[in-house]
Amino acid sequence: MLNNIGLPGILLIAVVVLVLFGRGKISGLMGEVGKGITSFKKGVNEGKEELENAAEEARDVTPEAEKDKA
Repeated sequence: MLNNIGLPGILLIAVVVLVLFGRGKISGLMGEVGKGITSFKKGVNEGKEELENAAEEARDVTPEAEKDKA
């Protein structure tokens, strides 16, 4: 169904959205979308770092007493 929209359809939708919401609301909404994407990327990177740290800790299973002897 959405395969036949094409460029004229997308332009029509953009014009209707612009008329309904106005330029100010759309620019504010796009700013919020940008902040959301940035926050999402930051969360993904923090999660990836947390997993890497957990994997490093899992590899290092030598008891503390044996580490002190070495």
